[in-house]
Amino acid sequence: MAIAITKKKSKLSKRAEKNQFHFCGTFIFRFLYRLHAAIFLLILVYLWSSSTTIISGNIVHLCVSSRKLNNLYCVSAGTQPNIEIPFSGLENTSIPTSLSSPNIIIKDIANKIQNKAEPITTSKDKEAEVAEKAIQEQLLIHRSWKSKIIDYGMCAGRGIFVYDLPSKFNKDLVGQCGDMMPWKNFCGYFSNDALGERIEKLGNGWHYTHQYALEPIFHAKVLNHPCRVFNENEAKLFYIPFYGGLDILRWHFKNVSNDVKDTLGLELVKWLNSKETWKRNSGKDHVLVLGKISWDFRRKDDAIWGTRFLELEQLQNPIKLLIERQPWHANDVGIPHPTFFHPNSDDDISTWQLKISRINRENLVSFAGADRPGAAGNIRSILIDQCNSSSEGTCRFLNCNAGQCDKPESVIELFTESEFCLQPPGDSPTRKSVFDSLISGCIPVIFDPYTAYYQYPWHLPEDHSKYSVFIDKEELRKTKMNVIERLKKIPAKERENMRRYIVYELLPGLVYGDSNSQLRKYQDAFSITINNLIERVNKLK
Repeated sequence: MAIAITKKKSKLSKRAEKNQFHFCGTFIFRFLYRLHAAIFLLILVYLWSSSTTIISGNIVHLCVSSRKLNNLYCVSAGTQPNIEIPFSGLENTSIPTSLSSPNIIIKDIANKIQNKAEPITTSKDKEAEVAEKAIQEQLLIHRSWKSKIIDYGMCAGRGIFVYDLPSKFNKDLVGQCGDMMPWKNFCGYFSNDALGERIEKLGNGWHYTHQYALEPIFHAKVLNHPCRVFNENEAKLFYIPFYGGLDILRWHFKNVSNDVKDTLGLELVKWLNSKETWKRNSGKDHVLVLGKISWDFRRKDDAIWGTRFLELEQLQNPIKLLIERQPWHANDVGIPHPTFFHPNSDDDISTWQLKISRINRENLVSFAGADRPGAAGNIRSILIDQCNSSSEGTCRFLNCNAGQCDKPESVIELFTESEFCLQPPGDSPTRKSVFDSLISGCIPVIFDPYTAYYQYPWHLPEDHSKYSVFIDKEELRKTKMNVIERLKKIPAKERENMRRYIVYELLPGLVYGDSNSQLRKYQDAFSITINNLIERVNKLK
């Protein structure tokens, strides 16, 4: 009789199988966990290697560097105060000092500017009307200082005295070029009297010039000016060669107190107060050139960015020349951003004018820039989308986030091959790119009047329709109008007239010749500025 026997697993063997399964599962889990942790750690190391951390008060900022300094992107823990528009800075106007909503008022003013051929719309908001009137009156005053003298060597009664400041106020700041930014060595930009290395591909006079190099560039040119005098009593104008922008730059991303940031500016004021020439006219015949925007020198008490240099009471009388002025301060005057072009002779200018006049412009529109997805009121994404979706040959986008703008040759080549160059505001209203486009013969398309129209009364004409196209950024945001289609409707003859005006009337006055330039036929941006400064001093009572 056969008996069937069924084998049963013991309880012990079942436990062993369960433990074996548990061990395998645990091993796999730990392996994957460690793999994810390793990948996460690598990402953190990458971010840390390309970033800088700033701790100030209760605010912690992790900032990842991008192509340029002013394209730094930060993630912050804490709160930062909003920038307030200091209407109290409007001197000699009836603007009330306690406005209920200054941000709305400024927005209204920015929205009202139109081409000169069209009348400016009157706002129902009385405060906005008063504010706009004050801005226009200040620009009118600045234009009244424009000199009719065009001879570079006419120096009778026009002496310029250059203070020999202690080196800590200028040369020593340049000497810190290697440590100014945590991720970049700036020293190469300060060669050739701060013009930077030569760009052989573009021809004579082209250099890798940094956008914040204006202070040493201007200083080198003043030292060689034919009207420079060495006797204080022979001077009409006094130049203070303080590199305030570089002073700010070295502290931007370092964990230092506001007192440290303000130290050098306060020491300069103390030094000036010891000079009889300063006391004589309370600094009214003195000038400072600052290579950063006005807001960087007007820090509020509870803020962490910049210094209070231009808020100091002792510095209200001198003229301050800046790449971006604060429209509510009468003694702030905007002068052009330094471009990559620094001609040595009249021939350098004439040769470039002829070249860009003959270029076949293959693109109707171009935009060199980066998106600002987190910026309030951003219109760049709209413009980028319209450009990328346009038909081939209509619009070309150079993505600065992808490093495509690192080489000046690429930017200038794009602009010289384009009819129109889009110039939306960036981190602040003004853009160096506006001047790069103008010297390339590309008509700038402006979306905010503070980008150019309220900034440069000595170097750009009051009638901005001669050299630019204005499209209101608020209208663009609300209606999503197609900018490219609108530009297509501008007749070819009108474009040609604008370009001819830009190339032959504006261009020479928008560039800074090198420190040894011998310009006789043309006035560069520096000559125009110096002549107007002396005219302004001559009108002082």
